[in-house]
Amino acid sequence: MRRYLLLAWVLFGLAAGGVAHLIGRPEAAPWIWSAAALPVAVHVGFGLLRSLLGGRVGVDAVALFAILGAVALEQEAAAAVIGLMVAGGEALEAWAEGRATRALTDLIARAPRRAARIDGEAIEEIDVAAIRPRDLLLVRPGDTVPADGTLEDEAATLDESALTGEPLPVEFRRGAELRSGGVNAGAAFRLRAARDAAGSTYAAILRLTQEAAAARAPLARLADRWAVGFVLFTGVLATAAWALTGDPLRALAVLVVATPCPLILAAPVALIAGIGRAARRGIVVKGGGALERLARIRTVLFDKTGTLTPGRPRLAAVDADPELGREEALRLAAALAQGSTHPVSAALVAAAAARGIALPMPETVAEIPGGGVTGMVEDRTLLLGAEGFLHAAGIDTRAGFAIAAQVAAAAGSVAWLAVDGRAAAAFVMADGLRREAPRTVRRLRALGVRRIALVTGDRAAAAGSLGRALRLDQVFSDQAPADKIAVVRAEAAAAPTAMVGDGVNDAPALAAADVGIAMGAAGTAAAAEAGDVVLLVDRVDRAAEAIAIARRSRRVALQAIALGMGMSGVAMSVAAAGWLTPLAGALVQEAIDVFAILYALGALRPGTEEKVPDGLPAEAGLDERYEEHAGLRQLAEALREVGESIGTTPGAVPDLSSIESRLRGELLPHQREEERALYPEAARRLGGRDPMGPLIRMHAEIEALADRVAVLHRLAERDGSWEATAPELRRTLFALEALLRLHLTIEEETLAELHGPHGHETRSAR
Repeated sequence: MRRYLLLAWVLFGLAAGGVAHLIGRPEAAPWIWSAAALPVAVHVGFGLLRSLLGGRVGVDAVALFAILGAVALEQEAAAAVIGLMVAGGEALEAWAEGRATRALTDLIARAPRRAARIDGEAIEEIDVAAIRPRDLLLVRPGDTVPADGTLEDEAATLDESALTGEPLPVEFRRGAELRSGGVNAGAAFRLRAARDAAGSTYAAILRLTQEAAAARAPLARLADRWAVGFVLFTGVLATAAWALTGDPLRALAVLVVATPCPLILAAPVALIAGIGRAARRGIVVKGGGALERLARIRTVLFDKTGTLTPGRPRLAAVDADPELGREEALRLAAALAQGSTHPVSAALVAAAAARGIALPMPETVAEIPGGGVTGMVEDRTLLLGAEGFLHAAGIDTRAGFAIAAQVAAAAGSVAWLAVDGRAAAAFVMADGLRREAPRTVRRLRALGVRRIALVTGDRAAAAGSLGRALRLDQVFSDQAPADKIAVVRAEAAAAPTAMVGDGVNDAPALAAADVGIAMGAAGTAAAAEAGDVVLLVDRVDRAAEAIAIARRSRRVALQAIALGMGMSGVAMSVAAAGWLTPLAGALVQEAIDVFAILYALGALRPGTEEKVPDGLPAEAGLDERYEEHAGLRQLAEALREVGESIGTTPGAVPDLSSIESRLRGELLPHQREEERALYPEAARRLGGRDPMGPLIRMHAEIEALADRVAVLHRLAERDGSWEATAPELRRTLFALEALLRLHLTIEEETLAELHGPHGHETRSAR
């Protein structure tokens, strides 16, 4: 406010002096203009003194000497214009910083201060500081969620745009973990607080924003050092112009146009603008220093679980004793898994539920931490766990399971099932790639990151397959926490390095990197301590976006400094030559200041390398088609199982009928709907001559194979035709499975950009 009052005073003085001239009182004008300029000189003088006491040479010395020199040389109008330049520059800086930090101040302004706590039948209004874990809170429409907690009602709709940058409301189901800071965009709901307000997500975000606003960036400090040299250069040039010509007005003109506002204002404004824009995208950068380091990153290291993968295993394949069968093996394993909280157990239960398998209740279940689960199901003794768990019980996992053993060596983890003391099935678990992970790696390459590696504690086989899928430069597997730190330090010694991890298990490695990027969506309070950058959205592609924003902000800052100071240098030369009066010089310098600051604000806009296609409208049905992909992958698994079951006798005919029915009822309608609504809209967004052509061609091939399955099925049902038809039927089923899996993967990759910034998801308890 003081900056704006000072500006108003100078504007009033300038106008009053002009009026004095117009009404025939020119002798009063110099006094009025001096009165307008001298308070600015006093203000600048106090600022210069504070800088000197703080150990920095104040760069406003040039402005102070220019005002005092103009008054001394009876150039009062020029002195008032210089005062306007200084006061206007500070007011413009305040406006620019306010615009640049709008996203940060919006976060702070939305901080909840009151909450409604349910106490029996009564509802009481309390301060958020009074919230305690296990409190039952009522979140009314329009309220900000005051603390992290669990949704107690059937559904809730939250606007999390201030946290994540996602514009669409997000739906949550009963039991979902809600983060503080979201705004209730639906009906009122009850929330069971998991922690107090001070320890919740939003409080951690506010601490980060305050750190970000207070920190001085190295580039801003570098600008201070440049400014000292600039002040010395200005003094030498002004003295030389006066000494060579004997005209003190030339020296004054040099001082007037030499005020280094572009140098001292442009860098902070651009960097704060970058921090603000990152915050709007759900990326909290802990200060300008972190943003600058992020802009120089040339090596990126990723953790695996929870970073490049969702961290939630799923059932990828089943191998079972033929006498037991795959479906029965899954039924028994999932039944036993109901008594365990391990993620693998949850994946088995989910896989059985997806296949519609009814599960009996287990008995005498016992879970051995780090080993497995034992129990009784339908009077059968079951063991479910890792290979070593079965070995400890004296059960040989190799007997009859040569294929599963090979899969276990080449893929991810394998859960083994033993029935009545004999190995009966192996369940291959996979923690698939995040949908946005391949695009993240490609974008990092496009941004100039020269080396991308994986650093994980997982086995070499599992980590290697992920590294090949993402085309990473190197994979460091079997890494203990101390080993990860050593890898990060070795990479950082060669080039500026960023480490991307979950912010909890990888905290030491994040701290060892030049920039630690924490995936903090599920635990921001912990991640905030470890990372220099915290991603509030559970999407790894925001790491690449953070680097893009940082590079643009730093580039804009340097360009604003170079352009502003270049123009000031030209103006100084013109003034020294006597072609620019002090009054005209003040007006020129004011224009240069405005230009430099407005140019620095360009960091608020995305650069050309950051632009992505617009998201698809809801009527295109992208979310619905993606949800159907899970069922189609189960269909692909069924195609493989039926193909493997085809033998010399027509025992698979009933399964073929089910497969054919699913092809006609699930797959083909899905493809028709994509071509009707989704593909035309996607083609318009992606551009190019025919971006969806390859996918439509794959649709045609899938339909041809589905027709072939139907024809072969009818032929196989004829008497005596099975033996001749079975080999071709098996090949067709395998070909259809492979093509369907490939098509789903390519389609998701092609449409990923259209789903990203504008997409949404429905979340539930996990």
